[in-house]
Amino acid sequence: RSNAGESMAWSESVDTVLANKEALAAFRTFLKSEFSEENVEFWLACEDFKKTKSSTKIASKARKIYSDFIQADAPKEINIDFHTKNDISENISEPTLSCFDAAQRSIYSLMAKDSFPRFLRSEVYKELVEKHQDRNHKRWLLF
Repeated sequence: RSNAGESMAWSESVDTVLANKEALAAFRTFLKSEFSEENVEFWLACEDFKKTKSSTKIASKARKIYSDFIQADAPKEINIDFHTKNDISENISEPTLSCFDAAQRSIYSLMAKDSFPRFLRSEVYKELVEKHQDRNHKRWLLF
């Protein structure tokens, strides 16, 4: 995909933003400004967690995600419903690669429905697109 096409695609879905380093960095900056960067950090931690192969690493990463994002008064506590939080708490002693799936879906949905539309209207997003358009424009000037 061309850069112009890529920056247009960012407005289509939160997936395209999460999959692109530059767009993701801008989205994180925006979430920081809204004091909700824990959502994208949790989502990324879950993506990393699901790729874990070693069973000892699964347990340690699960405990880290739990202590960082799930348990009461966690430093980056995410906003998930009681049942989801309870399920994770009950199963954290024997975690599986899917133990955070419900929470991750919930946070993804929150980002997609709530944060993402505001991101698209933000200065951070406008600057990102402008930077891309400038880069493309300069490329054309070289010919």
